[in-house]
Amino acid sequence: MNRNDLRRVDMNLLVIFEALMFEKNLTRVAEKLFMGQPAVSAALGRLRDLFDDPLLLRNGRGMEPTARALAILKELQPAMDVISGAVSRAKEFEPQSSCDVFRIGLSDDAEFGLFPPLLSQLREEAPGIIVVVRRANYLLMPALLASGEISVGVSYTTDLPANAKRKKLRDIPCKVLRGDKRPGPLTLDEYCERPHAMVSFSGDLSGNIDLDLAKIGRSRRVVLGVPQFSGLRALLAGTEMIATVPDYAACALVEGCALRAEDPPFPIEAAQLSMAWSGVHDNDPAEKWLRSRISQFMSEPLNIPTP
Repeated sequence: MNRNDLRRVDMNLLVIFEALMFEKNLTRVAEKLFMGQPAVSAALGRLRDLFDDPLLLRNGRGMEPTARALAILKELQPAMDVISGAVSRAKEFEPQSSCDVFRIGLSDDAEFGLFPPLLSQLREEAPGIIVVVRRANYLLMPALLASGEISVGVSYTTDLPANAKRKKLRDIPCKVLRGDKRPGPLTLDEYCERPHAMVSFSGDLSGNIDLDLAKIGRSRRVVLGVPQFSGLRALLAGTEMIATVPDYAACALVEGCALRAEDPPFPIEAAQLSMAWSGVHDNDPAEKWLRSRISQFMSEPLNIPTP
């Protein structure tokens, strides 16, 4: 196919093709691209004609890409990244008049403890934008960035796609949350003896806190695992349970309630909260504006009320 023949190719079809390869589900693609499912189904039919291949085949209740589809994706995705970057860099960004849609991945602690003031600032500067938040953590972040489902994410991060960039926002010091009325801070013995609640996205009942306890020959007793931080306020109030959480989550949780936050009675190695983004958006004016606001509002030190 020469350049003149490219006029016959609908770029929208290629965007739908990429989404289909990652989602493998017509309904989810329709939701992601704000389309009707019949329109996605029709687009898949046109893509099959274009590439002369079934592209997606039924496999039980799901769908799987053909070998030819995966080969096309491998060739097509870098080209689409280049096109997207070139178009983005060609336009100026004016927050006050923008109607852009920003897709951000946030870990639960970042969404609960740091996102509200960021959103307030974004809405003040750019009242016409739409912000879509996807739940992300170090396990989900690479796939979300690679597929283009988010342009930027904030979480503790490990492995990232080859073209991703990363910036440290802050360390993640921990605080111990408690809802009892006993005076004085917890001793190490009391900390280990108390029942613990733990926020665990995956359902695991151990984490870095347990590794730090093991270094000093101690352990804790986790009796409750919950998937998000917002529930801790009601669950800990008036009980003997305690929870060890990032300082910014603690700051949001103690506000306006009987919970209190204190320093842990043993050293905890602070993890890092990072911002990661796809390299294709590195010079996009709108994305640069968004990342600057994330850096500003998710890096600031906190003043946590003392008991």
